[in-house]
Amino acid sequence: MDQKFIKEVDQNNSEYYLHHVYLDTVETEIHQHKKAQLLYAEGGIVHIFINDKHWYLPARCFMWIPANTDHSILTYSKNGDLYNFYFKTEENENEFYAKTNIYYAEDLLREMFLYTKPWDGIIEEKDTAKYYFLKAIKAILPEMESNKLPITIQHPFPKDQKLIEIAQFLMLNIEKNYTIDEISKHFGISSRTLSRKFKDNLGMNYVRFLRSLRITKSLELIAENRYNMYEVAMLVGYNSLSSFSNIFQKVSGIRPTEYAQMLHKKR
Repeated sequence: MDQKFIKEVDQNNSEYYLHHVYLDTVETEIHQHKKAQLLYAEGGIVHIFINDKHWYLPARCFMWIPANTDHSILTYSKNGDLYNFYFKTEENENEFYAKTNIYYAEDLLREMFLYTKPWDGIIEEKDTAKYYFLKAIKAILPEMESNKLPITIQHPFPKDQKLIEIAQFLMLNIEKNYTIDEISKHFGISSRTLSRKFKDNLGMNYVRFLRSLRITKSLELIAENRYNMYEVAMLVGYNSLSSFSNIFQKVSGIRPTEYAQMLHKKR
């Protein structure tokens, strides 16, 4: 992601700024904007770090980040686009605009996001059609409160470079059941040292971390709506649908079938 646009967002008093990028290796340093930010993921999973909390933004969902909020963005997904909208906000607006959260993008709103794909940079009032189109998007966002995801979407993610490499490897081989000993051997590090890294950096063991990665990947697959639930379970490394469903509920708070119904009933 081009870093210079981060500064450009607030360089003038414009109401709207757009910067859409392909989901490749997107990574930003911790920063903030005077404008609020809306991120929409059309495919993949995006990691957003806010106040030491790690949010997962699944495909077909958008995240609202209030103005002047420190955050950073990271993704290793290779499929899809990340839409970045920046909105000037005012005092005494709807309370929606003051809260960080993730929401499902119903069909109409999704199509509105996608329509803006060719747009980039500052949108001024003289750009009449674009200006009022973005004004409409912002105006209807508070109505999305009922689309707030009812799942736990904050999970730990490593900052240690070796653990990041291991996380990338596991995500690419998420259907396989690698033990910590096998991972240790593959990366040339002792099992004891690796176990300590997980505990010190993430506050969890290897098994729990692998589980969180699998559930994260399953969120993406369920959103794609290309596989039945048994296939999703197999694709993320579970040998039975019941095991997958139980773990999914333990991590997220709801059954995967409930999550799928929530996403797809509005399509």
